[in-house]
Amino acid sequence: MNRRFAVILLFGVGLLLTATACGDDPFRIEWSENPAEATLYAMDRQELNRPSAFDMLQRRRVVLESPQSQGRWDFALDRQGGSLVLLPPQALGVTSRAGIAPMPGVAFDDLREAPSDTTRYITREPVPVQVGNTYAVRTHEQRGRFGQICTYYGKLEVVSLRPEDGVLIFRHDTSPECNSRRLVPRND
Repeated sequence: MNRRFAVILLFGVGLLLTATACGDDPFRIEWSENPAEATLYAMDRQELNRPSAFDMLQRRRVVLESPQSQGRWDFALDRQGGSLVLLPPQALGVTSRAGIAPMPGVAFDDLREAPSDTTRYITREPVPVQVGNTYAVRTHEQRGRFGQICTYYGKLEVVSLRPEDGVLIFRHDTSPECNSRRLVPRND
């Protein structure tokens, strides 16, 4: 082991011990709820380069035609039989763990934890959307803060639908905690 690496390692261990001795968890992620709205456009619209998919953790709309999208999204909007539906990546042949769990009768603010039952997440079929409905979303796998592979969980609520125009407006929020189904920050 070279000398420089050993010094850096000892310094890091010292910082970790100091933080732990003070009662702070150095791996705890401090965050607060921060719901935002986003607009997506159905994939069957005539215009190209309109965002029709969404990445929950990055809070960004994705243009599926873009080479940079490469499966880095959690659901897409499509129009089927005159209605708008959300499509998980696997429904479009993209390898992904992303899934959507409809949460009937649960308000956005009352959804505090994503379901633990993995069978509740729809991964290969269209998910119909209706105004006022809330959904839990399991994201595609991605690298966490410390290099590990993580799945994140978020929630969304349909605010407005215009099926005739292929437009969806929704409110969303996502936990930044790796593999945690908690959808609200800890209070302790």
